Amino acid sequence: MEEYSKLLLANKAWAQERLELDEDYFNNLSKDQKPLFLWIGCADSRVPAEVVTHAQPGEVFVHRNVANLVVHTDINLLSVLQYAVEVLKVKHVIVCGHYGCGGVKAAMGNSDLGLINKWLRNIKEVYNKHNYELNNVSDENLRFDRLVELNVEEQVKNLSKTSIIQKAWSNRDLPHLHGWVFDMKTGIIKEIINIEAHSEIEAIFKYNFENEEENTYS
Repeated sequence: MEEYSKLLLANKAWAQERLELDEDYFNNLSKDQKPLFLWIGCADSRVPAEVVTHAQPGEVFVHRNVANLVVHTDINLLSVLQYAVEVLKVKHVIVCGHYGCGGVKAAMGNSDLGLINKWLRNIKEVYNKHNYELNNVSDENLRFDRLVELNVEEQVKNLSKTSIIQKAWSNRDLPHLHGWVFDMKTGIIKEIINIEAHSEIEAIFKYNFENEEENTYS
């Protein structure tokens, strides 16, 4: 049997199981989505948002990319963020990384990896910003783990620098921002950073929304 056929068979089994538990399951699922959470996670196949949080379909709006980055020029990420915050009105935005992240590991090296060099450059910038701390961690594995944590922290801070988040804070005191790291060896999520609405950020990154006539998202 072809590998993809197994997925289709598994889908039918799952759908039947849902109906046996609740005959209105798919009728209710198809009506609308009102997630409380936006999850910005790594594309790694071992860290599916709904599975590791035991969430149900409709509870978590998900965006995933290599190494869970929040890059101010990433229109895909910004579009998801805007929709989640302004239309779905999520209450929480979570950046979740994971120990053993291949993207973070690759960024720690000096190999030319082609196109992805440009993406990993964002993680190298995180390393450079925290160069003193990281270079004083002699154990390579511990340094790797710490960079995973610092990368999550910086991505959450990047969220707070967007006009999308700041405008939402101005209008409704939400969403709260969270940075987590998933440990595949234990299955447990570690909290790294939490930023409440209206938390202080560097003055240069603040937007003034008074008398604003047009929205420019960045």
